[in-house]
Amino acid sequence: MNKYSYTEKKDTRSGFGSGLLELGDKNPRVVALCADLTGSLKMDAFAKKYPERFFQVGIAEANMMGIAAGLTIGGYIPFTGTFANFSTGRVYDQIRQSIAYSQKNVKICASHAGLTLGEDGATHQILEDIGLMKMLPGMAVINPCDYNQTKAATKAIGELVGPAYLRFGRPSVPVFTPADQVFQIGKAITFTEGNDVTIFATGHLLWTTLEAESILREKGISVEVINIHTIKPLDAEAILRSVKKTKCVVSAEEHNMLGGMGESIAHLLATKYPTPMEFVAVKDTFGESGTPDELMRKYGLDTPDIVNAVEKVIARKAVEV
Repeated sequence: MNKYSYTEKKDTRSGFGSGLLELGDKNPRVVALCADLTGSLKMDAFAKKYPERFFQVGIAEANMMGIAAGLTIGGYIPFTGTFANFSTGRVYDQIRQSIAYSQKNVKICASHAGLTLGEDGATHQILEDIGLMKMLPGMAVINPCDYNQTKAATKAIGELVGPAYLRFGRPSVPVFTPADQVFQIGKAITFTEGNDVTIFATGHLLWTTLEAESILREKGISVEVINIHTIKPLDAEAILRSVKKTKCVVSAEEHNMLGGMGESIAHLLATKYPTPMEFVAVKDTFGESGTPDELMRKYGLDTPDIVNAVEKVIARKAVEV
């Protein structure tokens, strides 16, 4: 690849842990709560340095959300931490009633999302969480792509007033965004410019998309790759600007195709600029046990799947034009 490369791999959950610690150093109002998964969420450094601002609630996720909502009333900025499945599906009623409805300043931070959780299997591989959270009025939904972006996003939601959902993962993935980046909530990032097709990617699928872009470039296809790290609020201006140039779209995400980033983009395009579109996402099914690489291949989220989706949507564009 010409522009993007990496020298190391890190898990995005460690980016969250690092960002949380820096927030704690900067702002004494930042507190953290965890549901018996301190090590897995990489919250141990914060807990060790600021024990008076860390609350281990045990395996009681619903109670954790209620405590977090209450802490905001005292002026604190609570960050909750557990697996994505338990951060959303298990506690949806508490989030809706105690946090979203009254716009409490709670930061819901969720690790081990998607198929790349791997061998833990379908019960833990939540693929519906983005949909669940984006439907809540006023909830920001953020899905960063690597260690550095996750760290920056963690610090950014600490400055945001209102509820936010931050999604990240367990596996080590390439670190390819700048360490000194400033994360702007709701502002998409263009990674490569192109004229033939736009690929909107989020989370772990951004690096896979950049790999696909390299292959497609060798085939003579000019690809615009845009990182949609913020699914809500969606950067409608950036999306429409790119699509009006390329006239066809592929979305790529580690989530159910129903309710995810692609669905949000499709809604925008249907109402503002109807465009041929293909979806690289899980096709309305649960996952299963397996290595992350095996699962990404089986469920159609690998580099060749993005290449195929691009070639398919370009063919559709040619017919429709």
